[in-house]
Amino acid sequence: MNLTWPAFLKWPAGVPQPHFLWPQFLWLLLMLPLLVLLYAWLMRRKRQLAVRYASLSIVREAQGRGPGWRRHLPPLLLLGALLLLLLASARPVALVALPSNQQTIILAMDVSGSMRATDVEPNRLVAAQNAAKTFLKDLPRDIKVGIVAFAGSAQVAQLPTLNRDDLATAIDRFQLQRATATGNAIVISLATIFPNAGIELQQLSFDRMRGGMGRPLDQPPPKQNEFIPVPPGSYNSAAIIMLTDGQRTTGVDPLEAAKLAADRGVKVYTVGVGTVDGETIGFEGWSMRVRLDEDTLKAIAQQTAASYYYAGTAQDLKKVYENLSSRLTLEKKETEISALFALTGALLALLAGGLSLWWFNRVL
Repeated sequence: MNLTWPAFLKWPAGVPQPHFLWPQFLWLLLMLPLLVLLYAWLMRRKRQLAVRYASLSIVREAQGRGPGWRRHLPPLLLLGALLLLLLASARPVALVALPSNQQTIILAMDVSGSMRATDVEPNRLVAAQNAAKTFLKDLPRDIKVGIVAFAGSAQVAQLPTLNRDDLATAIDRFQLQRATATGNAIVISLATIFPNAGIELQQLSFDRMRGGMGRPLDQPPPKQNEFIPVPPGSYNSAAIIMLTDGQRTTGVDPLEAAKLAADRGVKVYTVGVGTVDGETIGFEGWSMRVRLDEDTLKAIAQQTAASYYYAGTAQDLKKVYENLSSRLTLEKKETEISALFALTGALLALLAGGLSLWWFNRVL
């Protein structure tokens, strides 16, 4: 049974409502007004007794030199402590930012020829390299990072490591190539995360590859280690960040590769950099039309329970990586916070007792 937020109060859209796992214990809060009435009655009775055994002038004089507001502070603190302890007994649950248990991140970076375009200064590749190296510096040192470079094919530029210098060196060694195989990048990234799972490019449907010859009919499909699919985004020990500036021109269907990632619970965050409408770039006598396939990148992110980001400038790209850094190291979860309420209540009770002992030489 959960206690929902009252309908007549507006709660911010998109923010999960706080609730209690044992809301029936909230009925105990009705004791607090009774305690306040009891305290008021005791104070009144005390004054009446004082009037009965002393003259009115003496009482007024004593009240003038008395503790005043300090008399009521310890009971007020004790009342607050009881309120927090009663709320703790109802087991409150709230959305809390906690350190993520992310252990491995794979950066899949596009090194196709279109990355030499200068619409992102100084050019797309250099801007991506600089942003990636800044991203590495901001990550906690205990998170392993691997690098996958892809163009017409995909290959591991650096196996997952904690050594940031090796990662920066791998990023600086990028060499531009032709074509763009976004699906291959996802598959190779998954194979790097799960090296013993038997994930290979050949296991996917090669007859969907643009320009591919397909698998011979008499050749059985490659064997894949058996596993039970899990909910998309449920694998919290690794994630993939794929940066690209163009649409797929060869290789495995990226949506088919994304399904492979989704079945293993791995999130694939996609970053689109460059021109959405497309432009023609030329180099050494050849030219080509490049266009950012945002629809596919959004579909990949959505299928794997991740997010898509567009970076039209070098500064945008830096902000995207900053966002991803905080998102991958801190994750918001619905967490029971009873202990926090109980601890705060206990501290208030101790403070109330301490002040009463200090001021009046008695515990409340």
